[in-house]
Amino acid sequence: MVKTIKASLILNATPKEIYDTLMDAKKHAKLIGSSAKIENKVGGEFCIYDCYIVGTNLKLEKDKKIVQKWTCTDFPEGYYTEVTFELKKKGKNTEIVFTQKDVPDKNYESLKKGWEQFYWEPLRKMFNEK
Repeated sequence: MVKTIKASLILNATPKEIYDTLMDAKKHAKLIGSSAKIENKVGGEFCIYDCYIVGTNLKLEKDKKIVQKWTCTDFPEGYYTEVTFELKKKGKNTEIVFTQKDVPDKNYESLKKGWEQFYWEPLRKMFNEK
């Protein structure tokens, strides 16, 4: 059985600032406090957290949307989920609408907590506590 993780958060940042933080390897590494290698192009590959997370960029709409084929070392061999970050301008802020489809049931809770701990909290600190 598979599940979908959904999240939404509003940050005091422009869509460009958030997009660049997610897609620029140096900025991404600073955000997560770990290694990040990212080829910022469709079909480009990425390796994050010492390759705990790896995948491929499926669709990139600069400053608007990131869609990635995504797996981690906890998943069965060759299993991928689809991760989408939509960036929506809200006045001076930006809303991130996040979806991760096809998450294995046994990984759901840990991944949901992981997104909060390793992405949403650091993003809030980076942009909302300037």
